[in-house]
Amino acid sequence: MADLSVEDRLPPFYKPLGSRAALDALFETPAFEYSPRTSRAFLAAMRAALDFQGRRAPVLKALYGTESFSPASVRAEADVARVPFIFVAALKERDLYTLPASRIMLELKSSGTSGQRSRIQLDRGSLLRVRRMAWKVFEGLGLTDLQRAHDYICFTYDPAVARDLGTAWTDKLLTGFTKKGEIFYTFRWSREKNDFYFDIDGAVLALKKSEEAGSLVRLVGFPAFALKLTEEFKKRYGRYPRLNPGSSVVTGGGWKTLSDEAVDKKVYRGILADSLGVPVANVRDLFGMVEHGVPYVDCRLGNFHIPNYGRVIARDPGTLEPLGYGKPGLLQFLTPYLTSYPSLSVLSSDFGLVRARCSCGLPGPVLEIKGRAGVKKLKGCAISASTML
Repeated sequence: MADLSVEDRLPPFYKPLGSRAALDALFETPAFEYSPRTSRAFLAAMRAALDFQGRRAPVLKALYGTESFSPASVRAEADVARVPFIFVAALKERDLYTLPASRIMLELKSSGTSGQRSRIQLDRGSLLRVRRMAWKVFEGLGLTDLQRAHDYICFTYDPAVARDLGTAWTDKLLTGFTKKGEIFYTFRWSREKNDFYFDIDGAVLALKKSEEAGSLVRLVGFPAFALKLTEEFKKRYGRYPRLNPGSSVVTGGGWKTLSDEAVDKKVYRGILADSLGVPVANVRDLFGMVEHGVPYVDCRLGNFHIPNYGRVIARDPGTLEPLGYGKPGLLQFLTPYLTSYPSLSVLSSDFGLVRARCSCGLPGPVLEIKGRAGVKKLKGCAISASTML
């Protein structure tokens, strides 16, 4: 099974997929256009994906039978709430599949230190669609720039070593959303320790070099490490860095076991923007799940927008009934890009709500994450990363 280097052998994600099939056509529509046209494209893609997987994935075939569900019944937006779901823990605990291993181009996993690990398997079509989807989401939010080079400081694992980690793949992908300058991965591999470590010395030097050159810089990855870097810079140079004001930040992965150090997102955006010398609108956050794959990215006001490539439903924890807008519950995530893994519809362990709109002016609903439900934490990449701070 290929590792992250497979990215180097695929066509550019900024070019159209070149297929008129329903599954591909959806991802050529604008990410944040909510109209009858894009709704029809989403529903057609969902029917195609549900039908494809329902005939091949044993778990979905059984689930559809139990629920008396037919993919052909998804004709209107109201029908989406009736799509059967798999609880996210089942994807962590069971070896579920849709296609044979020979068809899988890439398998991505979380880096949990122990216990349950998230994962997803991608065939060529699914991989091309998820890459295209991510590009269209960032393009729709004004976060792509193929004309000007950006230096990158990535608070994640060096993809040359972390060959199947979801966060490493995500950040490797993100570095391609602008013209590339220098790229520095801060989680370096130590042969002596046989483990990763946070190379704070290298990160400070990379930040200082970009500052002196006046380069555009984009920081990506776990938020706690971005704050750590600015504080270490100040400790060494007696001041915070002053970056090119066109520089930006895209954090992701949350705080996890660093909850005692977690900062309210709006406060965090202001602190980090001031510490780097960039507008607060240039500090964005990203929420995602390895099993789901759709990126939910902040707008300029700091709200996660739901792209037209997925749907999010808040469900009552007791009855599992849909709650509608503005009411917190367990979050169900749906997307039709997958033909290789049975996570088209996943009930997560995340607690949150969906709001109908955002005052930023971008169409469509927004997602608000309230936290994890339950008493047992599901371990992921940020938990593993936090041990390096």
